[in-house]
Parts: sequence; structure tokens; C-alpha cells
Amino acid sequence: MQALQSLLVALTYPPALTVALLVAAALMALIRWNRLAIATVVLGVAWSGVLAIPSVSDWVRGRIERQYPPVDERTLPQADAIVVLGGATHFYWLERQNVTAYDLENSRLAAGARAWLAGKAPVVVLSGGGDNGGNEAASEARIMGHAIQRLGVPQKALLLETKSRNTRDNAHYTAQIAQEHGFRRILLVTSSLHMPRAVIEFRRAGVDITPVPVPENGKRDGWTQRWVPSRRALWRSGRAIKEMGAIVMSRLRN
Repeated sequence: MQALQSLLVALTYPPALTVALLVAAALMALIRWNRLAIATVVLGVAWSGVLAIPSVSDWVRGRIERQYPPVDERTLPQADAIVVLGGATHFYWLERQNVTAYDLENSRLAAGARAWLAGKAPVVVLSGGGDNGGNEAASEARIMGHAIQRLGVPQKALLLETKSRNTRDNAHYTAQIAQEHGFRRILLVTSSLHMPRAVIEFRRAGVDITPVPVPENGKRDGWTQRWVPSRRALWRSGRAIKEMGAIVMSRLRN
């Protein structure tokens, strides 16, 4: 069952499904199912080609992201803690001078920092273990901890959750931290794309959350930025399709 789930997840990335369809088409051609083979080739190429168009990618992602549109952190209710879910281990903005939380519209860490700077909660919990071979010092949470201090959140306001490997773990270990520290109300920060699944998992874990979604989309001013296929647009489409599958699996799981 686990192997089947891993295969299905792999096929959510558009080029992987395209390759699988091309292999299937080759097998069809060997047994002289020529028309079906041609149709399969066209479908395989079109699948990745269409999803590589930035406007199409934005449309696919929008099916999920519109469920939790971004909010102004100043309008959030008071809470006991702000929980920021990991999603990266490299932050390009650390190379910039004089960067602030208000300069980074698409950053989860910046959104968490803005909520803390607005006085919405006294503690920021950074949740993320990552695939680091058990090396806690190299966990997502620790890397995030160093980065968020650049945005004005002091170390004394941070709690690190370094064990999680996925969204279900994020929820499980955060629930443990909340119980240990008496946190009842949580501001949950993650991307708009990831938020629907995170809400399912955190509420299933019994955590009282207020979603704080963070946008990932960029501005597309020119015709070429909207319609010329790109590798990044294909990657963004793949993430959205993977997220759709993960949401379905989360809802079906008892």
C-alpha cells in the first residue's frame, strides 16, 4: 500500500506522468495499437506542455489557494503562540542588507515575524525536522530560527519543533508542545497552497487554530511571463497537483 502511494505521488509531477505515458505508448506501438499509441503520445506531451504555461499553473494553484486568501497580520485575533511550518532550508533574502519582515510578502517566516511584531502572541513555534538523518542541529526549525531573528524576533521568543517530517507530524508535535506549555489558541502560518491540508491535520490533532495564509504567487506583467512555458511553472503545477492528492488522502484517512 505504501509503495502504491509513493508511486502515485511520484506521478503527480507532470514530467513523470508524461514519461509513463510515453513508455505506455511505446508498448502499444509494439503490439500495433498505433492509433491509441499516437493518442497517448499526444496526451503525454500536452499534459506537461500545458501545465508549463504560467497562466495555467496559476489557475491550477488557484483552485487551492483561494480557499485561504492572505490576511493582514494586524487584523488577527490574540493567541497564545504563532506556529510557522517549515517549507525551505535556504532563504535568499538573508544575503540582502537591511531586510525587514515587511519586505517579504511571500515568506512564511516574515508572516510569522509580522504577527509577533504586531503583538498577536508572545511565542513563535518553528516546526520542521526535514530529511536530515536525525541531525537536530541541521533541522528546518533551527535554520528557520536563525533566519527569523534577522526579522526582529528574538531567540527568547522561539520554540523549536525539530522532529516532524511531514504535515501530520507538524500537527502531532505541535499539539504536544501546546499541551506542555498551555497554548490554547494558535495562529498557524503556512502557504495558501499548503493551508487546506494543514488545517485538516491540525484540527484533527485537536489544535485550535486561526489560519494565517501566505501567498506564493508572483506578479506577471508581460505576455511572455504569462504564456511562455517555463520549468518553474511546470514545477509549480506539479506542487499543486501533489497537494490536491494529499488533501484527498488526508480527508479519507480515519
